[in-house]
Amino acid sequence: MVMKSIGGILALVFLLTGFSSPGKSTIAPSQQGVEENVSFVWGFGALVGKEKKFVPITRDTALKTGDEIKMVVELKKECYVYLLHHNSKGEITLLFPEGVRQFSGDYTVGKNYYVPKGRGWFELDKNTGRETFYLLGSSERLLELEVLIGNYQSAKNDDKSALADQILTEIRSVKKKFRTFTTLAERPVTIGGNIRGVEEAEKAKRPDVTTIATEIKANNFYSKTFTIDHQ
Repeated sequence: MVMKSIGGILALVFLLTGFSSPGKSTIAPSQQGVEENVSFVWGFGALVGKEKKFVPITRDTALKTGDEIKMVVELKKECYVYLLHHNSKGEITLLFPEGVRQFSGDYTVGKNYYVPKGRGWFELDKNTGRETFYLLGSSERLLELEVLIGNYQSAKNDDKSALADQILTEIRSVKKKFRTFTTLAERPVTIGGNIRGVEEAEKAKRPDVTTIATEIKANNFYSKTFTIDHQ
């Protein structure tokens, strides 16, 4: 399969602020009386170096041209998950869903949605710089953000820079608005009581990022940001 390039797409802005290492829950279990209405599985992995070692991306990190990345989202409850990428050129891409119309179509609980789709991986090209990913989970659709994304996607190139700034401002605004809500749990996905580890995945020619996924549970809203120093 031909690899997709994400060099220009890779100013990865994941509204993620840091994942725990597999095997450890960083946030207290569900709190009594607090509603768990945002629940999904998230995985982010990379194939690094000449040997293509499979590693989980759990915090801000450095990757090099030629390294490959892949992500996965699986809904555990009906909620709305957004993944945006902000690259070193200032460009913004909605990586998940493929478009906001997907929310009323192919968007179901219990299905693995890979980014990119299928077995392909994004490959970092020669356009180095800061890449940021924003990951947002909400019990309700973030309609203002969706409108801004739509405006950006349909805008002429000369107008995109200002619209990109508006999207980033809206992301900050949404995070501020929901800052009082609670993340109830963030822990590795398990099968039969055993953590699905990296070693098992490394045995595969093309590892499955679900093997390093984290299950996230939150009240109304969740966000994390990942920044990659693309060298």
